[in-house]
Amino acid sequence: MRIEKIKNRGILFTHINPEWNLNIYLIIGKKQNYIIDTGLGSLSIAPINEYLKNHNKQTIVINSHHHWDHIWGNNSLRNSTIISHKLCSEMIESKWKDMMQKNKQYCYGEVEMYLPNLVFENELYFPEDKIRLFHTPGHTLDSISVLDEEEKVLFVGDNIGDSMDEIIPSIYCDKDVYISTMKKYKEIDFDTCISGHNIVLKKEVIGKILSMM
Repeated sequence: MRIEKIKNRGILFTHINPEWNLNIYLIIGKKQNYIIDTGLGSLSIAPINEYLKNHNKQTIVINSHHHWDHIWGNNSLRNSTIISHKLCSEMIESKWKDMMQKNKQYCYGEVEMYLPNLVFENELYFPEDKIRLFHTPGHTLDSISVLDEEEKVLFVGDNIGDSMDEIIPSIYCDKDVYISTMKKYKEIDFDTCISGHNIVLKKEVIGKILSMM
């Protein structure tokens, strides 16, 4: 596990895998802490829990979308509020058995289905910490992004591909929907971009993706 400080209040935990790296992003807010995605199981969450053991605040957990590598650690954080798009919760439940059967070799520690317990459709805002969650379909129909307005850091989930060689991700919806989300990103005030698998990038990557579409 690689741990990297991002600006003043972000910590990026990266699980190094021969096939692809996997990011979990933690924001230390003034009022609450925010964990974005939960990885491959309980062992993905263990380093985050260790990091937070001296931070006596409520923890908010966010699922960027329903894919297995972003939600398998939910059960290890079941005492927290776990937030997702409404579609995400529905898709986790309907696709759980299939995702487990096809990908069980990637389980990292204990894995048990635990659904988000707070869902939204368009946008959710935490004003005390200036954290904004909003629907950004593209990689999947249920994908959301998280903007740290204070630090100008945008977490885009898998709306950016796994590497610089494959910067456009697999798209499980209409291509025009994905392009619309990329255009939305261009209008947002941020300078640092974090995704589910890639390295830390600058906002310029959005223009690069649009030029390739």
